[in-house]
Amino acid sequence: MTAVPPLAALATPVSGAVAAATLPVLGMTCASCVGRVERALTKLPGVTSASVNLATETARIQWNGTTVLPAAIAAIEKAGYSVPQQSIALQVQEMTCASCVGRVERILKKQPGVLDAQVNLATERAVAQVLQGTDISALMAVLTQAGYPAQPVQTQATQVTGSDAVAQRHVQESVRLQCSLWIAAVLALPVFVMEMGGHLWPALHQWVHVHIGHFNSLYLQCVLTTLVLAGPGRQFYQKGIPALLRAAPDMNSLVAVGTLAAYGYSLVSTFVPHWLPYNTAHVYYESAAVIVVLILLGRYLEARAKGNTSQAIQQLVRLQAKTARVRRGGVVQEIDIAQVLQGDVIEVRPGERIPVDGVVLEGRSFVDESMISGEPVPVEKTEGAQLIGSTVNQQGALLMQATKVGADTLLASIIRMVEQAQGAKLPIQALVDKVTMWFVPAVMAVALLTFIGWMVWGPEPALSMALVNAVAVLIIACPCAMGLATPTSIMVGTGRAAQMGVLLRKGEALQQLKDAKVVAVDKTGTLTKGKPELTDLLLAPGYERGQLLAQIAAVEDKSEHPIARAMVDAAKAERLELPTVESFESLTGRGVRAQVQGVRVDIGADRWMQELGCDVALFAADAQRLGGEGKTPLYAAVDGRLAAMIAVADPIKPTTPAAIAALHRLGLKVAMITGDNRHTAQAIARQLGIDEVVAEVLPGGKVEAVQRLQAQYGALVYVGDGINDAPALAQADVGVAIGTGTDIAIESADVVLMSGDLQGVPKAMALSKATMANIRQNLFWAFAYNVALIPVAAGLLYPFNGPLLSPMFAAGAMAMSSVFVLTNALRLRRFQA
Repeated sequence: MTAVPPLAALATPVSGAVAAATLPVLGMTCASCVGRVERALTKLPGVTSASVNLATETARIQWNGTTVLPAAIAAIEKAGYSVPQQSIALQVQEMTCASCVGRVERILKKQPGVLDAQVNLATERAVAQVLQGTDISALMAVLTQAGYPAQPVQTQATQVTGSDAVAQRHVQESVRLQCSLWIAAVLALPVFVMEMGGHLWPALHQWVHVHIGHFNSLYLQCVLTTLVLAGPGRQFYQKGIPALLRAAPDMNSLVAVGTLAAYGYSLVSTFVPHWLPYNTAHVYYESAAVIVVLILLGRYLEARAKGNTSQAIQQLVRLQAKTARVRRGGVVQEIDIAQVLQGDVIEVRPGERIPVDGVVLEGRSFVDESMISGEPVPVEKTEGAQLIGSTVNQQGALLMQATKVGADTLLASIIRMVEQAQGAKLPIQALVDKVTMWFVPAVMAVALLTFIGWMVWGPEPALSMALVNAVAVLIIACPCAMGLATPTSIMVGTGRAAQMGVLLRKGEALQQLKDAKVVAVDKTGTLTKGKPELTDLLLAPGYERGQLLAQIAAVEDKSEHPIARAMVDAAKAERLELPTVESFESLTGRGVRAQVQGVRVDIGADRWMQELGCDVALFAADAQRLGGEGKTPLYAAVDGRLAAMIAVADPIKPTTPAAIAALHRLGLKVAMITGDNRHTAQAIARQLGIDEVVAEVLPGGKVEAVQRLQAQYGALVYVGDGINDAPALAQADVGVAIGTGTDIAIESADVVLMSGDLQGVPKAMALSKATMANIRQNLFWAFAYNVALIPVAAGLLYPFNGPLLSPMFAAGAMAMSSVFVLTNALRLRRFQA
């Protein structure tokens, strides 16, 4: 294996607007390779120089203007070489709104070696595509310096992911916010009552004036408000003020500026009122205090809702076994699941969860695999059977050998796929990102214009009204709702899909599924069970079913043909004892024959029967009917006399007809693409009501068929399970792999159906439509809320006898905006296809 060269300087400024980068390049073997890579790089626009070193396997490039790293990597790969890259995931804290998301992305993308970065507010994760060798600690340091502490998402050698830690952090955050909320509410309530109660109940105003006194009331309000801002409200200033000083204001900055403006004005009015124009010395302590209370309430509800959005992942994590009983050195030890090694021999008692993936060495039991397959019927497990970690052993005791442990188990893979899908950014998010990048600075500009406008054109007391309306603008703006609108719906939608047995390997598939016009399916293993079965046994007069089936199975047991295995399996399913076979012969192109219980048994096609002198006309009508159903008719003769007609077929899965009908109800065309003969394919299509059949195709032909259907109908979903389906899965707009299929098919797919049930496809498409509708609702609310209420808060309706918004009302509206988005996304947890 070629080692990746260390990267001393991935991307560094050289002089002026010139930047430079050193890229690792693998696959170069000679001077010609060096020249080829240099020529590919120097052709790129903006590149001023390119130098390739064969010994260190690096390419040093310099360029003017914007970065050319993505284009440089593409050029190197097009030339036939590779630039090793890796994906890293960071858990990023202290992000509160969409502006934070944009800022973290911009910071990461500017760092040496970072090719791309995507940040998700709901999962609090940043996923960066970086050159191999990039210093991850440097990325964490620069984010922490910017006010967003980061740490790597641990990929441990256990099944446990970072989901438990994230869930625990959400719980801790909820508890902390709840405590802060109660303290702030208790301190703010007297302030609100003393200041606003008098407007509602004149008697209360009189009581305060008589028993407390006007100035004492102001001093008490000042003390209580100071405690609210310096205590529970301190978090807004600790985060918002530094962000403002870095010229990167966020949601906390809006709250900090708004409350400090109200508080500072009130301090001047209380202690040096002569500094203010006549009749403008009003106090707004209650606004500053209540704003903090209401925003803390919104943050608390938001933290609780965020915890619920990741509930599906948490449920998967809770399924994992915590310990295992392992035989080591002749002694059985109960050890932590993280210490189980591949090859360990493990004891599993009745009622326990299978600790890791493995194979049965001894014992017989039934295992509940419904968490993976969705099938409620337990599966029998005997020696040699495969076991899936975290499924539940039922009656019997099993001795198993671990084959996959830690992050390699099926459940760990499922959790990882769901997390990746939840962290994805859909194409619809691009518009949101562009808007939120400038949202907070724009709001601060609007607030400043509002203040100036009221000072210049507002009625008296102009200063007070200018302050109140500017604060209302700052407080009512809600970038949080815009930042949460898409990722929360994706989190809940992908989690619900996992609960339904549909794994979205790529989050983008969630948006693409709803646009599909045609669903193309492979036949074998997708529409059908993928294994031949004995479907019919029609007897000639004078023969008994059990005895004849046992004789036929005994002969076929000597053959390795899949059709032969179907007959043997049928006899075993009926618990028939197979008699002894003598003089077995396999006659190429004809069939098989043997002596069984003193009689000669011949099995084969109709032409073999004709050679034996047997007239198959007895079964002519049935043969035509069975052939029309896509079944293969065979015949059996005993001592030269026709005894039975046998029909073998790869049967249609019981759930397939309902799945095809569901796809038709969604308005989709259904096509079947198969390598089987046209006659069988047409028979299956007629039974299922499939609209179009493409038969007798090679794997390459499947890709051509997919391209033709895409050109004819539009966006296409392809469903398959085999190695030969991988190219078609990759070509399709959305590739769906049957979870019981091959690893190659699953790796090529965007969506995996864990149960092997085709009904997962209409479920996934219906969920896609519901999720995208949910996202549109959230985005409409988030944008409409800000577009409608910011002008109202600025007082644009006031000249037309319209209302003015109190900063307290603005704070309540802002808090509820985020809660609405989260609550709406959580509705997807109840989705039923």
